[in-house]
Amino acid sequence: MTKKIQLKGITWGHSRGLVPMVATAQRYEELHPEVEIVWKKRTLQEFADKSIEQLAAEYDLLVIDHPWTGHAAAKKMVVSYDDYLEKEYLEDQRANSVGQSYTSYNFEGKQWALPIDAATPVAASRPDLLAELGLSLPQTFADVLALARQGRVAFSLIPVDVLMSFYMFCCSLGEAPCAGTDAVVSEATGVKALQLFKSLADLTDARFYAKNPFMVFEDMVNNDEIVYCPFAYGYSNYAREGYGRKLLHFHDLVSLDERGPMISTLGGAGLAVSARSAYVDVAVDYARFVGSPAIQSTLYVENGGQPGHLQAWENKKVNANTADFFQNTLPTLQRAFLRPRYFGHMHFQDHAGDVVVRYLKEGGDEHSVLAALNDMYKESQRIDDVHG
Repeated sequence: MTKKIQLKGITWGHSRGLVPMVATAQRYEELHPEVEIVWKKRTLQEFADKSIEQLAAEYDLLVIDHPWTGHAAAKKMVVSYDDYLEKEYLEDQRANSVGQSYTSYNFEGKQWALPIDAATPVAASRPDLLAELGLSLPQTFADVLALARQGRVAFSLIPVDVLMSFYMFCCSLGEAPCAGTDAVVSEATGVKALQLFKSLADLTDARFYAKNPFMVFEDMVNNDEIVYCPFAYGYSNYAREGYGRKLLHFHDLVSLDERGPMISTLGGAGLAVSARSAYVDVAVDYARFVGSPAIQSTLYVENGGQPGHLQAWENKKVNANTADFFQNTLPTLQRAFLRPRYFGHMHFQDHAGDVVVRYLKEGGDEHSVLAALNDMYKESQRIDDVHG
């Protein structure tokens, strides 16, 4: 009996991260009996933190967070799909990108991962509780504050999500962060963003300083206290009948001012192939299978995935099975901010959120907070200069 080609993959430990990969691997194995694909999972924090270099040494297939793209490109630890997939396939991926999901894995003109999963912070509600309590869905940030004063609002306050939310407030005030080299954002925008953020954090229960986005959603479906989350990385699983105790509906973000709905910070996940794999061609072919429009719109999303292909987001059957999660939040994805991906930015992302969390918890001088962020930002660029 011929020994099977075995591929090992690593993803993150949530139904959205693991189950669609296992399902697609199972089907791929049925179509290619000579191949076996074994998926393992890691925590969401490890997903954001652990170096691609470490993972690529151990696994053939990597589900990665896009800020690692610059690191991956510099170290050449994952393969460029341009060297393996035909132009027509990659052009379809680009043309059907949900927001800047495809671009987020493109660095130095090469495509280092396929955008199999798309996400950005969106709003979530408990429609049953809103109706029961006679409450309206918030439309403005002022509405969110009013609802928060009743103890009915929550969102993730762990450091990395706090940093992403700080970016969101800056973008929504009209200034994208990290556009220059000396400062994360201008003093005027930064101070206002911090003050607005703190006005809401002050009205949010302290337990949410320990909850990532899906933990917030778990809190919402398992208890009957929180009726609205103004921004957290969306998880379509909670919009599916039977997944949670109660159903969540997902929405576009509220308006901060006359500029219109807020602009959140793009997330999602990409599928990369380790340059150290002994079976790069097979791994790439599996990635092609997972990212294809047919699989993204059926097998992938039906098994809890949150696809990265636009055809899946616009599919009527997909939306019917997810309380219109995809069509309701697509505008949020389409305008989401693409954060920096240069080599040293992970250093900034790993530590800057702690500075903002400390301010939200303890208060203090906003100018001092911005100065600390700017020092860290410049340090991250020096890392980039050394390794770039």
